[in-house]
Amino acid sequence: MQVITVINFPPKQIANIMSQCLVLGILGENDTVTLLKPDKKVENGSLIQ
Repeated sequence: MQVITVINFPPKQIANIMSQCLVLGILGENDTVTLLKPDKKVENGSLIQ
């Protein structure tokens, strides 16, 4: 499954790991998260516009 991410942020320390990617999602009812994903296959690394 492909999901929408942001990869051009500087690395950030989260707990005991260095994060180099921000995964985008929508917070819903009961604190559930729905990941944002394209509705058809796209080339990995494509720009979000």
